[in-house]
Amino acid sequence: MKILCIGRNYADHAKELNNQVPTEPVVFMKPDSAILPKGNAFFIPEFSENVQHEIELVVRIDRLGKHIEERFAHRYYSEITLGIDFTARDLQQKLKDKGLPWEKAKAFDGSAFIGPWLNKEKISSLENLQFSLKKNGEIVQKGNTADMLFSVDRLIAELSKYFTLKIGDIIYTGTPAGVGAVAPNDLLELFLEKEKLAQLRVK
Repeated sequence: MKILCIGRNYADHAKELNNQVPTEPVVFMKPDSAILPKGNAFFIPEFSENVQHEIELVVRIDRLGKHIEERFAHRYYSEITLGIDFTARDLQQKLKDKGLPWEKAKAFDGSAFIGPWLNKEKISSLENLQFSLKKNGEIVQKGNTADMLFSVDRLIAELSKYFTLKIGDIIYTGTPAGVGAVAPNDLLELFLEKEKLAQLRVK
């Protein structure tokens, strides 16, 4: 199982970090050890003083696929959820400044929180899906899949050009604007439309 992640898939998020808006998907990966075990709190790693939350729509692949056409991509997943891509922003910036890969800032242990899986058939529209993140009761991130630069199906088609997609693979589809630092004792709550899907305590 692999975790494929998309960066800068919302123009407002790219701009808030002073990054260029991409013309093709920005891809990075996390190992399976990045998945935060269910029921565990998120512990801020000692190597960062600025770990930030990034709420994202997450998709799980359930068919083997390679060179998938976009018009057939919807056949390759049946479940979605929300997740958080935790990012050591200070470490990421240091690595970027040196022109180095930034997996250490994105793929560390516990950096991938995943909520409970939902059958996509229960969702009215994946192309117009609202989601949000509350930190200590206040909304800090709010997004809609309609604002994605690259849709879920487009991402699957693009990723399958380079990687064979296998059953159980997970795709983080990008975060909207509003990323920010987490601190010990923060309570993070993830909402799909107006329904609370999951929560997570920071330690």
